[in-house]
Amino acid sequence: MAKDLNYYIRRVKSLRVNTNKGVTPYQPLLLLTVFELIERNYIQENRIYLTPSLISIFVKYRSQLSPSHYQADLAQPFFFMSRSSDPFWHLSPKSGREVVLESGSKLNRIKLLRENVEYAYLDEALFDYLQSPISRNALISALVETWFSSQLSKVEKLMGVNPFKSFTYSGLEKNYELPLASDLDIAQSDVIFDAVRDTTFRRNVVNLYNYRCSFCQLRIVAGDESNIVDGAHIKPFAKFKDDSYSNGISLCKNHHWAFDHGWFSINSDYRILIKQGWLDEDAPSDLRFIQEYHNQEILLPHDEEFFPDLNALAWHRTEWKIAS
Repeated sequence: MAKDLNYYIRRVKSLRVNTNKGVTPYQPLLLLTVFELIERNYIQENRIYLTPSLISIFVKYRSQLSPSHYQADLAQPFFFMSRSSDPFWHLSPKSGREVVLESGSKLNRIKLLRENVEYAYLDEALFDYLQSPISRNALISALVETWFSSQLSKVEKLMGVNPFKSFTYSGLEKNYELPLASDLDIAQSDVIFDAVRDTTFRRNVVNLYNYRCSFCQLRIVAGDESNIVDGAHIKPFAKFKDDSYSNGISLCKNHHWAFDHGWFSINSDYRILIKQGWLDEDAPSDLRFIQEYHNQEILLPHDEEFFPDLNALAWHRTEWKIAS
């Protein structure tokens, strides 16, 4: 069969997806990620490395377009897309690791991929089509209409978001541009990935609340776009590995710290619950005590799908023994 544009359009429409827990379109999400990076000229040759840029864009799409109850990482589609009967996605092994790929071993973890795979690459014909805006748009349209037809406006907005523009990297005094090179060692790449993941989550959560604290509704945005609020996890990421935006809430620095230390929680009606008998407060007369916010409704995002997850809030109340 001739591998023309129509062939690749059919292929993106028939990607393999996991249906065990509902449709989990991770291969379509990975392709959407690659298409965006090509459109932005971050991928200029037919080599797709496991860079922080690739991971952060995948996290952006996964967080908004896939079921929040099942959040696979990038490694699964990156590996399994090369294992179809007629793949257009291929893996290039690292020197000396050829036998690992030939053995059929499952490299479905980031660590395993980094140890054994240099980069992924597409069929040359497909990569050539992606260099043309017309054929690239045809492929993107086929992909989106097949896998995300009910979320067209959301995809459109997401493709206009650049979550990896820059981020503050611990140890550096200025914004650190994300590396696109493939020669990061594993430890350094893991640190950068964690920073990108965390920054992407926090930035997008804060944006959902229009840069306003959901507790006190304070909003201060500086000229350099820094702001006074954080995107806080309800259930800690270190324990639950949940970066879905419904596990996030926008809080100013003070109330983020108070929330993380169990000074208050939120009930199932999205009202503030102050831990009773816990706080001894003193403040200037024009500043409200935290206890005065008890039973006040929090600020919520415009889109209901991003409201704080009720199960996560229940966990937080139980964890800190705050009665609802």
